[in-house]
Amino acid sequence: MLKCANCGEVSEKWQYLRLMDSAPLKGGRGSATMVQKCKLCSRENSIDILSQTIKPYNAEDSEKFKTIVEFECRGLEPVDFQPQAGFAAEGAESGTPFNDINLLEKDWNDYDEKTKESVGIYEVTHKFVKC
Repeated sequence: MLKCANCGEVSEKWQYLRLMDSAPLKGGRGSATMVQKCKLCSRENSIDILSQTIKPYNAEDSEKFKTIVEFECRGLEPVDFQPQAGFAAEGAESGTPFNDINLLEKDWNDYDEKTKESVGIYEVTHKFVKC
């Protein structure tokens, strides 16, 4: 969920950001991952995924917070996150790829045929840190 930094209005619905999305900024000032007008104050706000900041979250990072992506926020502030489909993982010992992981339930599990073991991602949590 996103909050307007101008008036404090929090969106009623989830908005999803994808690295491949791009929308033009008003006045030809470039583009951002998402540009939207606040329903309450009508201010045009934007948020951009900084692609060079995307980092993997590995087994050794387990149970720790780690910055995995940074955003450039201009008038929009993320206040909540709901993971969806599109995540990927790799078996730590086997290198087995697991693609299109859906984390909507904040948990995922599968079976790694190479190691003959259950694998999973459990209790996904998040926090936003202002830079």
